[in-house]
Amino acid sequence: MPLPVEPVLTKKPSFNYHRPSYTSNTTNITGTIFGYRKGKVNFCIQTNPNSSTPLLLLELAVSTSTLAREMRGGLLRIALESSNNEGGSGNNENSSLLSMPVWTMYCNGKKVGFAVKKKPTKSDLQVLNQMESVVVGAGTIHGKEINRDDDIMYLRGKFERVHGSSDSESFHLIDPEGSMGQQQLSIFFLRSRSS
Repeated sequence: MPLPVEPVLTKKPSFNYHRPSYTSNTTNITGTIFGYRKGKVNFCIQTNPNSSTPLLLLELAVSTSTLAREMRGGLLRIALESSNNEGGSGNNENSSLLSMPVWTMYCNGKKVGFAVKKKPTKSDLQVLNQMESVVVGAGTIHGKEINRDDDIMYLRGKFERVHGSSDSESFHLIDPEGSMGQQQLSIFFLRSRSS
């Protein structure tokens, strides 16, 4: 069933995304940012658009509409920092970086709160299943209500996954055709180790 989508128009900035100049391990994955218009936004990583189980699903500290407003400038940098000093499962010296449960979130250099790893709900999986046919794009999945508060806004695309070390990883939106208005979007994961 085709998605009832409304394209999100973005202003085209005058700069392009520059790939990191250092050599490291990189792979391409599918990344989806989605959320109810007035609700919190989620970031999901999947091996491909048809993956039934996400590799990672985070609830970010900002609302979907706030993130969309930040993206209108064409440049979005999200830094997520975790520490072994923070409580919770998965916080030990041998755990993988993306298994950390809580992250301090910075959006374009401003501390905005905490991002939390979560298990996909039935609703999350339903949204991801509806978007299986979308490889790259941004838009709105219209809800049933007239007031549009239950509309789901999304951005989905290929991300370059860069493994810096066991304590750093980043995801960079790849948009070779410029179909997303030259949007520059990068998400950085950093873990600080206690001494």
